[in-house]
Amino acid sequence: MMADQMYHGLILQSIGGFYYVETADGVFECKARGTFRKERVSPLSGDRVTVTVNADGTGVVEEILPRRNSLVRPPIANVDQLAIVASVAEPKPNVLLLDKLIAIAEDNAIQPLVVITKSDLEDTAALEAIYRMAGFPVFAVTNTETESAAALKDVLTGKITAFTGNSGVGKSSLLNLIDPALCRETGEISKKLGRGRHTTRSVTLFPLSGGGYLADTPGFSALDIERTQPIDKEALFDCFREFEPYFGKCRFTGCSHVHEPDCAVRAAVEAGEIARSRFDSYVAMYEEAKLRKPWETQG
Repeated sequence: MMADQMYHGLILQSIGGFYYVETADGVFECKARGTFRKERVSPLSGDRVTVTVNADGTGVVEEILPRRNSLVRPPIANVDQLAIVASVAEPKPNVLLLDKLIAIAEDNAIQPLVVITKSDLEDTAALEAIYRMAGFPVFAVTNTETESAAALKDVLTGKITAFTGNSGVGKSSLLNLIDPALCRETGEISKKLGRGRHTTRSVTLFPLSGGGYLADTPGFSALDIERTQPIDKEALFDCFREFEPYFGKCRFTGCSHVHEPDCAVRAAVEAGEIARSRFDSYVAMYEEAKLRKPWETQG
Protein backbone atom coordinates (compact mmCIF):
# COMPACT_ATOMS: atom_id res chain seq x y z
CA MET A 1 0.00 0.00 0.00
CA MET A 2 1.27 3.48 -0.81
CA ALA A 3 1.59 6.00 2.02
CA ASP A 4 -1.11 8.52 2.75
CA GLN A 5 -4.08 6.80 1.18
CA MET A 6 -7.31 8.74 1.72
CA TYR A 7 -10.56 6.91 2.53
CA HIS A 8 -14.13 7.59 3.51
CA GLY A 9 -15.15 5.25 6.31
CA LEU A 10 -17.37 4.44 9.27
CA ILE A 11 -16.15 4.40 12.88
CA LEU A 12 -17.04 0.98 14.30
CA GLN A 13 -15.50 1.49 17.72
CA SER A 14 -13.89 4.27 19.73
CA ILE A 15 -11.83 3.33 22.77
CA GLY A 16 -8.77 4.67 24.54
CA GLY A 17 -8.16 7.41 21.99
CA PHE A 18 -8.15 4.96 19.07
CA TYR A 19 -10.81 4.77 16.37
CA TYR A 20 -11.44 1.63 14.35
CA VAL A 21 -12.63 2.77 10.94
CA GLU A 22 -14.22 0.48 8.35
CA THR A 23 -13.29 1.40 4.78
CA ALA A 24 -13.54 -0.25 1.38
CA ASP A 25 -10.09 -1.79 2.01
CA GLY A 26 -10.66 -3.04 5.55
CA VAL A 27 -10.69 -1.75 9.12
CA PHE A 28 -7.89 0.62 10.18
CA GLU A 29 -6.79 1.76 13.63
CA CYS A 30 -6.73 5.55 13.63
CA LYS A 31 -5.94 8.46 15.91
CA ALA A 32 -7.81 11.75 15.70
CA ARG A 33 -6.33 15.06 14.57
CA GLY A 34 -5.46 17.37 17.46
CA THR A 35 -7.73 20.03 16.01
CA PHE A 36 -10.77 18.04 17.18
CA ARG A 37 -9.70 18.53 20.80
CA LYS A 38 -9.28 22.26 20.26
CA GLU A 39 -12.75 22.43 18.72
CA ARG A 40 -14.12 20.23 21.55
CA VAL A 41 -15.43 17.69 19.09
CA SER A 42 -14.91 13.96 19.59
CA PRO A 43 -15.32 11.36 16.84
CA LEU A 44 -18.01 8.81 17.79
CA SER A 45 -18.92 5.29 16.80
CA GLY A 46 -21.29 5.68 13.87
CA ASP A 47 -19.52 8.75 12.50
CA ARG A 48 -18.85 8.90 8.78
CA VAL A 49 -15.30 10.17 8.48
CA THR A 50 -12.42 10.88 6.13
CA VAL A 51 -9.16 9.18 7.14
CA THR A 52 -5.58 9.15 5.92
CA VAL A 53 -3.98 5.69 6.16
CA ASN A 54 -0.20 5.23 6.27
CA ALA A 55 1.85 2.38 4.81
CA ASP A 56 1.93 0.59 8.19
CA GLY A 57 -1.89 0.41 8.26
CA THR A 58 -2.40 3.04 10.95
CA GLY A 59 -4.33 6.16 10.16
CA VAL A 60 -5.59 9.57 11.17
CA VAL A 61 -9.19 10.79 11.29
CA GLU A 62 -9.07 13.98 9.21
CA GLU A 63 -12.71 15.03 9.06
CA ILE A 64 -16.04 14.12 10.63
CA LEU A 65 -18.79 14.33 8.03
CA PRO A 66 -22.07 16.02 9.02
CA ARG A 67 -24.10 14.03 11.56
CA ARG A 68 -27.82 13.35 11.33
CA ASN A 69 -27.99 12.88 15.11
CA SER A 70 -25.82 12.03 18.07
CA LEU A 71 -26.19 10.91 21.67
CA VAL A 72 -23.86 11.90 24.49
CA ARG A 73 -24.28 8.84 26.68
CA PRO A 74 -23.91 6.35 25.14
CA PRO A 75 -21.64 8.18 22.68
CA ILE A 76 -22.89 7.28 19.21
CA ALA A 77 -23.78 9.13 16.01
CA ASN A 78 -26.03 8.62 13.00
CA VAL A 79 -28.36 6.09 14.62
CA ASP A 80 -31.19 5.14 12.28
CA GLN A 81 -33.23 3.03 14.69
CA LEU A 82 -33.54 2.39 18.41
CA ALA A 83 -34.85 -1.10 19.14
CA ILE A 84 -36.42 -0.89 22.59
CA VAL A 85 -36.68 -4.39 24.01
CA ALA A 86 -39.34 -5.20 26.62
CA SER A 87 -40.49 -8.60 27.81
CA VAL A 88 -44.17 -9.38 28.17
CA ALA A 89 -43.40 -11.45 31.29
CA GLU A 90 -40.56 -12.22 33.69
CA PRO A 91 -40.07 -9.25 34.08
CA LYS A 92 -43.33 -7.48 33.32
CA PRO A 93 -42.99 -4.51 30.96
CA ASN A 94 -42.22 -1.09 32.43
CA VAL A 95 -44.30 1.07 30.10
CA LEU A 96 -43.04 4.37 31.54
CA LEU A 97 -39.43 3.38 30.81
CA LEU A 98 -40.48 2.16 27.37
CA ASP A 99 -42.24 5.45 26.64
CA LYS A 100 -39.27 7.49 27.91
CA LEU A 101 -36.91 5.69 25.56
CA ILE A 102 -39.35 6.15 22.67
CA ALA A 103 -39.55 9.89 23.43
CA ILE A 104 -35.75 10.18 23.56
CA ALA A 105 -35.53 8.46 20.18
CA GLU A 106 -38.19 10.75 18.70
CA ASP A 107 -36.45 13.84 20.11
CA ASN A 108 -33.23 12.79 18.37
CA ALA A 109 -34.83 11.90 15.02
CA ILE A 110 -34.24 8.17 15.56
CA GLN A 111 -36.93 5.69 14.49
CA PRO A 112 -38.15 3.69 17.52
CA LEU A 113 -38.80 -0.03 17.12
CA VAL A 114 -40.76 -1.76 19.89
CA VAL A 115 -39.57 -5.34 20.38
CA ILE A 116 -41.60 -7.54 22.75
CA THR A 117 -39.81 -10.70 23.86
CA LYS A 118 -40.99 -13.95 25.51
CA SER A 119 -44.18 -14.02 23.44
CA ASP A 120 -44.31 -17.78 24.11
CA LEU A 121 -44.86 -17.09 27.83
CA GLU A 122 -47.81 -14.68 27.66
CA ASP A 123 -50.13 -13.06 25.14
CA THR A 124 -48.57 -9.89 23.68
CA ALA A 125 -51.71 -8.61 21.91
CA ALA A 126 -52.61 -5.87 24.42
CA LEU A 127 -49.08 -4.46 24.54
CA GLU A 128 -48.72 -4.67 20.76
CA ALA A 129 -52.02 -2.81 20.30
CA ILE A 130 -50.87 0.16 22.41
CA TYR A 131 -47.80 0.80 20.28
CA ARG A 132 -49.29 -0.09 16.92
CA MET A 133 -52.11 2.41 17.61
CA ALA A 134 -49.44 5.01 18.44
CA GLY A 135 -47.82 4.40 15.05
CA PHE A 136 -44.69 2.38 15.87
CA PRO A 137 -43.30 -0.75 14.24
CA VAL A 138 -43.87 -3.57 16.76
CA PHE A 139 -42.25 -7.01 16.76
CA ALA A 140 -43.19 -9.89 19.07
CA VAL A 141 -40.56 -12.64 19.35
CA THR A 142 -40.00 -15.79 21.37
CA ASN A 143 -36.70 -16.66 23.03
CA THR A 144 -36.02 -19.68 20.84
CA GLU A 145 -37.80 -19.56 17.46
CA THR A 146 -35.64 -17.99 14.78
CA GLU A 147 -38.68 -17.48 12.51
CA SER A 148 -40.23 -15.15 15.10
CA ALA A 149 -37.39 -12.65 14.54
CA ALA A 150 -37.59 -12.74 10.72
CA ALA A 151 -39.63 -9.53 10.36
CA LEU A 152 -37.32 -7.71 12.78
CA LYS A 153 -34.23 -8.86 10.87
CA ASP A 154 -35.74 -7.42 7.68
CA VAL A 155 -36.01 -3.88 9.13
CA LEU A 156 -32.40 -3.97 10.40
CA THR A 157 -31.03 -4.35 6.87
CA GLY A 158 -29.02 -1.33 5.74
CA LYS A 159 -29.56 0.57 9.01
CA ILE A 160 -27.57 1.39 12.14
CA THR A 161 -29.74 0.05 14.96
CA ALA A 162 -29.04 0.39 18.68
CA PHE A 163 -30.66 -2.09 21.07
CA THR A 164 -31.67 -1.23 24.61
CA GLY A 165 -33.79 -2.76 27.34
CA ASN A 166 -33.89 -3.67 31.02
CA SER A 167 -31.87 -6.56 32.40
CA GLY A 168 -33.69 -9.86 32.01
CA VAL A 169 -35.78 -8.94 28.96
CA GLY A 170 -33.88 -11.39 26.75
CA LYS A 171 -31.58 -9.18 24.68
CA SER A 172 -28.91 -11.90 24.44
CA SER A 173 -31.45 -14.46 23.25
CA LEU A 174 -32.77 -11.92 20.76
CA LEU A 175 -29.29 -11.24 19.36
CA ASN A 176 -28.79 -14.98 19.03
CA LEU A 177 -31.98 -15.22 16.96
CA ILE A 178 -30.89 -12.34 14.74
CA ASP A 179 -27.38 -13.72 14.17
CA PRO A 180 -25.65 -16.31 16.42
CA ALA A 181 -22.21 -14.90 15.55
CA LEU A 182 -23.36 -11.47 16.66
CA CYS A 183 -24.29 -12.71 20.13
CA ARG A 184 -20.85 -14.27 20.58
CA GLU A 185 -19.09 -11.12 19.38
CA THR A 186 -20.97 -8.76 21.69
CA GLY A 187 -20.34 -11.13 24.61
CA GLU A 188 -16.62 -11.21 23.89
CA ILE A 189 -16.43 -7.42 23.72
CA SER A 190 -18.33 -7.11 27.01
CA LYS A 191 -15.90 -9.51 28.70
CA LYS A 192 -12.89 -7.73 27.27
CA LEU A 193 -14.04 -4.27 28.37
CA GLY A 194 -15.44 -5.46 31.70
CA ARG A 195 -18.72 -4.34 33.20
CA GLY A 196 -17.22 -1.30 34.82
CA ARG A 197 -15.13 1.63 33.92
CA HIS A 198 -15.39 1.54 30.12
CA THR A 199 -18.91 0.32 29.66
CA THR A 200 -20.76 3.62 29.55
CA ARG A 201 -18.10 5.10 27.26
CA SER A 202 -17.67 2.43 24.60
CA VAL A 203 -20.01 1.63 21.73
CA THR A 204 -19.23 -0.99 19.11
CA LEU A 205 -20.95 -1.38 15.72
CA PHE A 206 -21.21 -4.98 14.50
CA PRO A 207 -21.84 -5.60 10.78
CA LEU A 208 -24.95 -7.69 10.13
CA SER A 209 -24.78 -10.49 7.57
CA GLY A 210 -27.62 -8.97 5.54
CA GLY A 211 -26.16 -5.44 5.60
CA GLY A 212 -26.43 -2.76 8.24
CA TYR A 213 -25.00 -2.57 11.75
CA LEU A 214 -26.11 -3.37 15.26
CA ALA A 215 -24.81 -1.06 17.97
CA ASP A 216 -23.83 -2.73 21.22
CA THR A 217 -24.38 0.07 23.72
CA PRO A 218 -23.41 -0.93 27.26
CA GLY A 219 -24.94 1.31 29.91
CA PHE A 220 -27.69 2.59 27.60
CA SER A 221 -30.44 3.89 29.86
CA ALA A 222 -33.19 6.47 29.86
CA LEU A 223 -31.63 8.13 32.91
CA ASP A 224 -28.25 8.57 31.22
CA ILE A 225 -29.76 10.29 28.20
CA GLU A 226 -32.24 12.34 30.21
CA ARG A 227 -29.33 13.83 32.15
CA THR A 228 -27.21 14.65 29.12
CA GLN A 229 -29.93 15.44 26.56
CA PRO A 230 -33.12 16.15 28.51
CA ILE A 231 -36.39 16.85 26.74
CA ASP A 232 -37.93 20.24 27.58
CA LYS A 233 -41.56 20.10 28.59
CA GLU A 234 -42.43 22.32 25.60
CA ALA A 235 -40.87 19.75 23.21
CA LEU A 236 -42.51 16.72 24.79
CA PHE A 237 -45.71 16.97 22.73
CA ASP A 238 -43.69 16.33 19.55
CA CYS A 239 -42.20 13.18 21.10
CA PHE A 240 -45.65 11.53 21.24
CA ARG A 241 -46.46 11.09 17.56
CA GLU A 242 -50.07 10.06 18.17
CA PHE A 243 -50.74 13.54 19.61
CA GLU A 244 -49.93 15.24 16.29
CA PRO A 245 -53.44 15.03 14.75
CA TYR A 246 -54.74 17.09 17.70
CA PHE A 247 -52.21 19.90 17.41
CA GLY A 248 -53.91 23.31 17.54
CA LYS A 249 -57.33 21.83 18.38
CA CYS A 250 -57.29 22.55 22.11
CA ARG A 251 -59.30 25.45 23.50
CA PHE A 252 -56.20 27.22 24.87
CA THR A 253 -53.08 28.14 22.93
CA GLY A 254 -50.10 26.67 24.72
CA CYS A 255 -52.20 23.91 26.29
CA SER A 256 -50.00 21.55 28.32
CA HIS A 257 -52.53 18.71 27.80
CA VAL A 258 -52.27 17.91 31.49
CA HIS A 259 -55.10 19.75 33.26
CA GLU A 260 -56.65 22.44 31.00
CA PRO A 261 -60.34 22.18 30.04
CA ASP A 262 -61.38 21.41 26.45
CA CYS A 263 -58.06 19.72 25.64
CA ALA A 264 -58.22 17.80 22.35
CA VAL A 265 -55.54 15.34 23.46
CA ARG A 266 -57.34 14.44 26.68
CA ALA A 267 -60.60 14.11 24.77
CA ALA A 268 -58.86 11.67 22.40
CA VAL A 269 -57.72 9.63 25.40
CA GLU A 270 -61.29 9.47 26.71
CA ALA A 271 -62.49 8.43 23.25
CA GLY A 272 -59.94 5.60 23.11
CA GLU A 273 -58.03 7.18 20.23
CA ILE A 274 -54.87 7.54 22.35
CA ALA A 275 -53.84 4.78 24.76
CA ARG A 276 -54.34 5.73 28.41
CA SER A 277 -50.90 4.34 29.37
CA ARG A 278 -49.19 6.52 26.76
CA PHE A 279 -50.99 9.62 28.03
CA ASP A 280 -50.10 8.75 31.63
CA SER A 281 -46.43 8.47 30.60
CA TYR A 282 -46.66 11.88 28.93
CA VAL A 283 -48.05 13.45 32.11
CA ALA A 284 -45.37 11.81 34.28
CA MET A 285 -42.62 13.02 31.95
CA TYR A 286 -44.13 16.51 31.76
CA GLU A 287 -44.22 16.79 35.56
CA GLU A 288 -40.62 15.52 35.79
CA ALA A 289 -39.50 18.09 33.20
CA LYS A 290 -41.19 20.88 35.17
CA LEU A 291 -39.24 19.94 38.29
CA ARG A 292 -35.88 19.33 36.60
CA LYS A 293 -33.10 21.59 37.92
CA PRO A 294 -30.32 22.89 35.61
CA TRP A 295 -27.64 20.90 37.45
CA GLU A 296 -29.57 17.69 36.80
CA THR A 297 -28.97 18.05 33.05
CA GLN A 298 -25.20 17.80 33.36
CA GLY A 299 -23.48 14.56 32.31
